[in-house]
Amino acid sequence: MGNKITHTITASIARRRGGGAEKGETDLRARDASSQKSKRQESRAAGYHPPATTSLSALLHGQSDQEFRRLIQDLLTVSRRLELARDYFGRRISVTGPQYTLLMTVAQLQGTTGVSVGSVAKAMHVSSAFITLEIAKLSDAGMITKRPNPEDGRSALLSLAPAGRVRIDGLMSEIRRVNDLFFGLLDARSFAQLCASAGGLVRGSREAMQYIERIEESDKTV
Repeated sequence: MGNKITHTITASIARRRGGGAEKGETDLRARDASSQKSKRQESRAAGYHPPATTSLSALLHGQSDQEFRRLIQDLLTVSRRLELARDYFGRRISVTGPQYTLLMTVAQLQGTTGVSVGSVAKAMHVSSAFITLEIAKLSDAGMITKRPNPEDGRSALLSLAPAGRVRIDGLMSEIRRVNDLFFGLLDARSFAQLCASAGGLVRGSREAMQYIERIEESDKTV
């Protein structure tokens, strides 16, 4: 009888001790979960601040690149809108947007003798192969004329054909209207500054694209 009572008491104590250990582990897990939740809330409250996306001090305000990022967004917006305007002009004369730009470039550079494919490609910052392909389409449509280059028998000189001139002249009032709205907030000084800045961006972006091409080529060989 005494052994039975002793066994019952011992079992009861063990259960109480086991229950206390389990409760302690449960309390510890609850505290850990609460701490992790608190850290997540603090992180969300602080927000994520990515590192500066440029290391050039001239483009940073203190250590912040916020103004630089705003410029990037503005440039992307302007670029998209320029392309939309270009494509609109192209549709007005039944050509593509790039073909419209090509016609305008030839018109501006042809002078009295015509302009070479290479000169047009350089002005548009594209390859001569692209210009040759599009010129063939515009020539077939009767909008561009080609004649042999007397200084280089391997190349041709380009000029607007009469049909091309008629289409550009008929569109000119619409071109002026859109351009006046697009650039109307610039004065002479800001326009000159924009021209200089755009030229710098063209040169810098060329180097950036060459860098990207080198990286992607090296990735292909790995």
